[in-house]
Amino acid sequence: MTQKTGVIYQGFPSEDELSRIPGMPSEERIKKGSVACIECAQEIPCNPCEEACPYGAITVGKPITNLPKLDQDKCIGCGLCIAACPGLAIFVVNGSKEKAEVSFPFEYYPLPNKGDEMDCVDREGNMVVKGKVLRIVKPPKYDATAVITVEVPMEHLKTVRSIKRLGRSDR
Repeated sequence: MTQKTGVIYQGFPSEDELSRIPGMPSEERIKKGSVACIECAQEIPCNPCEEACPYGAITVGKPITNLPKLDQDKCIGCGLCIAACPGLAIFVVNGSKEKAEVSFPFEYYPLPNKGDEMDCVDREGNMVVKGKVLRIVKPPKYDATAVITVEVPMEHLKTVRSIKRLGRSDR
């Protein structure tokens, strides 16, 4: 029996889907500094990421069901695309420092505080490693989506994609 994996079956992209996505930066680019990782694996009519990027680093084009392509040379890792993505499929990673930085959308309350040590989770929600909250950005133009940046050991740069939600007793 063939195991069914991927966005349709699991709700998050499989390793095979991730390897074929045109929105992923190269290892070399990740080591140069902040850059977007567009983990969009479904060909659906959507292009807010393209509209949000002031540098023209993301292209969907026509038809509007194309997967977003990342021009890693144009991307400066500003993160404006993160909160613009209705599928919560865009992250910004920085592999140029001693520890990795991962920025991701977060739509839950309560929000953590800068400096908090959090349980960082993978695409499935499984605990990966403890990470330190470096930034929480939530300007009005982001609507209800905060963008959180955590610092984690470099080996977890490609696996950490969120934090464990805080419960009422965690505050």
